[in-house]
Amino acid sequence: MIELSRRNLLAGAAAVTAVSPLGLTGPALASAPPTGKQNAGFYRTKLGTLELTVVTDGARVFPLPDNFVRNAKKDEVNAALRAAFMKPDEMVIPFNPTVVNTGSKLVLIDTGSGPGALAQTKGAVGQFQDNLAASGIQASAIDTVIISHFHGDHINGLLSADGKPLFTNAEVMVPAPEWAFWMDDATMGKAPEAAQAAFKNARRVFSALGNKVTQYQADKELVPGITSVATHGHTPGHMSFNIASGGQSLFWQADVTNAPALFARNPGWHVMFDMDAAMAEATRRKVYDRLAADRQLMSGFHYPFPAIAYIEKDGNGYRPVPVAWNPSI
Repeated sequence: MIELSRRNLLAGAAAVTAVSPLGLTGPALASAPPTGKQNAGFYRTKLGTLELTVVTDGARVFPLPDNFVRNAKKDEVNAALRAAFMKPDEMVIPFNPTVVNTGSKLVLIDTGSGPGALAQTKGAVGQFQDNLAASGIQASAIDTVIISHFHGDHINGLLSADGKPLFTNAEVMVPAPEWAFWMDDATMGKAPEAAQAAFKNARRVFSALGNKVTQYQADKELVPGITSVATHGHTPGHMSFNIASGGQSLFWQADVTNAPALFARNPGWHVMFDMDAAMAEATRRKVYDRLAADRQLMSGFHYPFPAIAYIEKDGNGYRPVPVAWNPSI
């Protein structure tokens, strides 16, 4: 029988410390330099028979503008940031396009800011194509691209850095009311100077596609399992999507909220990007009331990666409850 005594234990510990894994003694190995970069950003989850892959385009970090929330004081916004354990005077806005594998089609919802933004932002934004390839999906394999609205962080990824179409084999589907607004010359002519760049950008992107798009309306099943839902206000034709399979469903919202730490917790706050702030607020409350009541899973384009959560009522606002990371699909 082996007897364990304090003396034996201490002697054994000393021996382990003195001998390297190769049985040699010597100095500790030198520390490795920091890598300075993240791993490829994609995350998969199952929804019935569908497989969803959230593919990050990165995140934009910028100083908090005085008017980021139009109807709240900057001190109030900073207090909300601190309450969410975020830095005051700084905004972090993630971007999360999603690929839905229906079994017969690969469907991409929104595209990010595009490869052209990668160099401009020193790699912070425009990561989608690299992360998509890392996930095992090539742009040429995408069958359908569904666009929620025409802001640049949702449509610019349709094109390469040199302005060529990236999804060469895909049907591009856009909201009909969104197309009617941004492509109308009279509307563009009456728009304020600050909005002119968005009109010009939408025309630049879609003219590169030869304006070959399929326009869709709300409440239509665009591909099996994905139905459009009108969530106007952020833009005139803004859409979200109900994704359903096998008795399970997920509500994919584009910009019903921007940063959830601010606009889910404070649904009455108006972000500077909302074109009709009152309508956007009404839409937000309607959508989030339903999500909370139905306990429906949701995904938010501007939510922290991997951007999948539930919503619950919390006082006068809502609290996102992130879904726990799952090591299997």
